[in-house]
Amino acid sequence: MAVVKPFPAIRPQAVKAAQIAALPYDVFTRKEAVKEIEKHPLSFLRVDRPETNFPEGTDMYSPQVYEKAGELLWRLVDTGDLCQDLEPCYYIYELSMGEHVQTGVAACASVDDYLDHVIRCHENIQPEKETDRIRHIEACHAQTGPIFLAHCPDPELRRLLDIRKRSHPNYNFQGEDGVRHRVWAVYEGNVIEKIQKLFGKMDRIYVADGHHRAAAAVKIAQKRRKENPDYTGKESFNYFLSVLFPWDELRIIEYNRVVKDLGGKTVEEFLKEVEKCFQVEREGACPVKPEKKGTFGLYVEKTWYRLTIKEEYKSPDPVKNLDVSLLQDCLLKPVLGIQDPKKDPRIQFEGGIRGVQKLEEEADLEGGAAFTLYPTDMMELIQVADAGRLMPPKSTWFEPKLRSGLFIHRI
Repeated sequence: MAVVKPFPAIRPQAVKAAQIAALPYDVFTRKEAVKEIEKHPLSFLRVDRPETNFPEGTDMYSPQVYEKAGELLWRLVDTGDLCQDLEPCYYIYELSMGEHVQTGVAACASVDDYLDHVIRCHENIQPEKETDRIRHIEACHAQTGPIFLAHCPDPELRRLLDIRKRSHPNYNFQGEDGVRHRVWAVYEGNVIEKIQKLFGKMDRIYVADGHHRAAAAVKIAQKRRKENPDYTGKESFNYFLSVLFPWDELRIIEYNRVVKDLGGKTVEEFLKEVEKCFQVEREGACPVKPEKKGTFGLYVEKTWYRLTIKEEYKSPDPVKNLDVSLLQDCLLKPVLGIQDPKKDPRIQFEGGIRGVQKLEEEADLEGGAAFTLYPTDMMELIQVADAGRLMPPKSTWFEPKLRSGLFIHRI
């Protein structure tokens, strides 16, 4: 059963929370991150993307870059912009985006639950990204980005959090993207005990986002256990920073694709090959945003097409029948030669939050193509994780995004 512990977070002063809280490090390019930091000098992005503190061209994986991350983090503590709670707490974290509201609990999840598959993954780990996060955690002596976890809805836990949310929040601010963030620190012993017991009844928790951060935290824990054979299991390195949400409150949006070129084919040749596996309907200038599984939007040479996978190419397999898999296996690989989307420089991925105009611009740059997809469903993610399988890369884009810098776990 799941072990989810309260912890004494390092977190911003209330008046500085909006200035410090930042979107996750991996949703920005370096150029975008630099602009964000110029606009918001206190942004936690300076810690999460420390290469932005160096001249362009600096190796982002060099030792001095990671050292800078640690230096900047603890400078924020020294100046009092960040402070550590004296006692372990749970932190209720509510995100509102338009009419969508989701409420989670910031806490520390167990490394052993990860190793024992109580905490289940759905995404493959890229070694270089895992190593990057290991080095970042070690340089900071802290986990700075929360792992986004999902659990089975629990009516009792929901009622408990709703009651606690009637009090005045510790943080209440709206980001420039329109997302409102509210946080309540839960320090009352009886409430902490109830929350811990409710999580303790759960036999499955899922990594929604943050697979590399989770894997990095586990590797560090395993290393420290070897270095400290008399460890008790209570040490902070045995846990990793998380925010846990009921899965019925989560919102997955589409994760689209852009391919830079047509692999030497003319548009006519390309479309003819696409027709082998898909029904193709020309839509003209109007962008196609799929409304159901098995349909895709295609943009090529300033024209949109609607693609529908032919019935014979669907699969009973939970991974192969994902829309991201159908697109890869029936089009990107056989028609455009994208053998490994994790490594091929011709393909890039765009979260649906960025809109279709960006897709069109990127596709037009070199005469390539853009693809819009129907979002992966949360139940599809659970089905794949429960089967011990992994989704293709960039299958899910959760929105709204958790902010980094609101909760930091010292190890």
